[in-house]
Amino acid sequence: MARLDRRCVALALALSSFPALASAQASLRTWPGDGPLSYGAACLGMNDDGSSNVLSLAPIFPSGLRFFSQTQTQTYINTNGNITFAGALPTFTPNPFPVANQPMIAPFWADVDTRTPRAAGGCNGPGNGVAVMGPACDNPTGGDGIWWHSEAGLLAVTWDRVGYYLCHQNHRMSFQLILTAVAPACGSTVAGTDFDVEFRYHQCEWETGDASSGTNGFGGTPAQAGFDEGIGTSGHFYAIPGSRAAGISAHLCTGSNTVPAQPGIWQFQVRNGVVMTCPNAGMACMVPGQMGVCAQGRLSCAAGSSTPTCVQQVTPNAERCDNLDNDCNGLVDDSSSGNLCGSLEVCQMGACVDGCFEGSCPPGYTCDMSHCVDAMCVGVTCPDGQRCVMGACVDPCAGVTCPSGQMCTGGRCVDPCTGITCDDCTACVGGSCVTRCTASSCAAGQTCTSTGVCVDSACATVTCDPGTYCMAGACVDACTGVTCPSGEACMAGECIQTDLPDAAVVRDDVGPPPQRDAAPQEMDAGSTPSDADIPGDTGRHPIHTQSCGCSAAGSRPPSELLALVGLGLVIASRRRRR
Repeated sequence: MARLDRRCVALALALSSFPALASAQASLRTWPGDGPLSYGAACLGMNDDGSSNVLSLAPIFPSGLRFFSQTQTQTYINTNGNITFAGALPTFTPNPFPVANQPMIAPFWADVDTRTPRAAGGCNGPGNGVAVMGPACDNPTGGDGIWWHSEAGLLAVTWDRVGYYLCHQNHRMSFQLILTAVAPACGSTVAGTDFDVEFRYHQCEWETGDASSGTNGFGGTPAQAGFDEGIGTSGHFYAIPGSRAAGISAHLCTGSNTVPAQPGIWQFQVRNGVVMTCPNAGMACMVPGQMGVCAQGRLSCAAGSSTPTCVQQVTPNAERCDNLDNDCNGLVDDSSSGNLCGSLEVCQMGACVDGCFEGSCPPGYTCDMSHCVDAMCVGVTCPDGQRCVMGACVDPCAGVTCPSGQMCTGGRCVDPCTGITCDDCTACVGGSCVTRCTASSCAAGQTCTSTGVCVDSACATVTCDPGTYCMAGACVDACTGVTCPSGEACMAGECIQTDLPDAAVVRDDVGPPPQRDAAPQEMDAGSTPSDADIPGDTGRHPIHTQSCGCSAAGSRPPSELLALVGLGLVIASRRRRR
């Protein structure tokens, strides 16, 4: 569409308001001292649909970049949110991948316009493909600029608070493309050409220019993000899900493909020219051939692979009353190896429940088949691995907050890197092998450690005792803020089982134990709740669970029951003892 036609389209569109704005997600990386904003000294002057001159990659990546089937040795930085390798790209409305004859990497291909509006209408600055390159760019403190920083093994392009066509600045986009070289000994068939790609999104407030049928930055044909080999063939491109659809800008700022998720950060490995996207990495999966909790796993990609495999996360444990097959023998709550509950109790629907007679159960419970059960759960049958709480079947990981570095899988807090083997060029983070960091690849305020993982600089040289971890330069209790799975308590940074039959119960209470038939109490902020803190929870309640900040628990024999007069006194005594 000609520029004259675009202006006519813009004048004909009625303005409307779209609330789908996202901002302040990922911070943009800076290089102090390089340019007025530390995004680099090289930049594009205000323009519309412009591009840089050809940039040689030789000083940055001496062997070039292997991108799909070709090794690229030069690039162009385009105003419209992408870099290309075959030539400059003025196209403002993103064509759906694959696009012929134009290999590109696009963090946000849309109609960027960095010109400023004039009071009398129209725009200041050149348009139609003209871009000024150099160290002196327009109004750097006010944004609406495109900058790049380069050094050996790294190229970073920053679109800083850019507006959209036609000279609109009421909504802004701030995003970044970072290319980083990786070690040449990581399985590449073309030495020194492998690289990593990172998209960072800080401010996401528009997704469509006026000439792409947008109104007020939305509607029409929205932005596209991803990679394209440029041969126009299916299977030779990758677009971030949601590209060219309403809401893509907010999705880029709030979404992520990292594990654990880092909103606004999308990372990719390019190995032997192939973009390693590892779809759904870190998601829960079922391990073939395993039973019970042992079938619980997480998807992970080995180094140099885009095909995820399901890696087992949970190993066999002693059977317990929780509606899970803990020992992985194919039987749920199997008591063949011993009683799962205390005396006068039975395991029912994943909970140890008392014997009863009519009228003897606490409020909210009813006597069913001679045992006290949650009244709302009578007649409810839950699938294996779930249990009934207040009439609803709940996942064993619902409401669980695991200790630092762990994730809840199959009702257990486990290290997601268990069973993951990475090569010398990668490190396991959140269950997947990611490229080991370098001194220049970590974000501001972070330091690359010998483990190959970026950490907060304040913690880079701090060594913490077991049961603690470093946060903001100080060692803190690893149980702070932790909510363990049902029947477990956090001690020394680990969720351990406290829900044991009477003969094996470990107690740390020093005062009167809580009454089971008392009304549920509010939990202190930062404490680690026992099952008794959860209204309607029918799980077996530990005797007492202190805050995770406590010292190691001591133990003593269980209290002996007083003389009993009938079954009612037995039950009442057992409730008081809990």
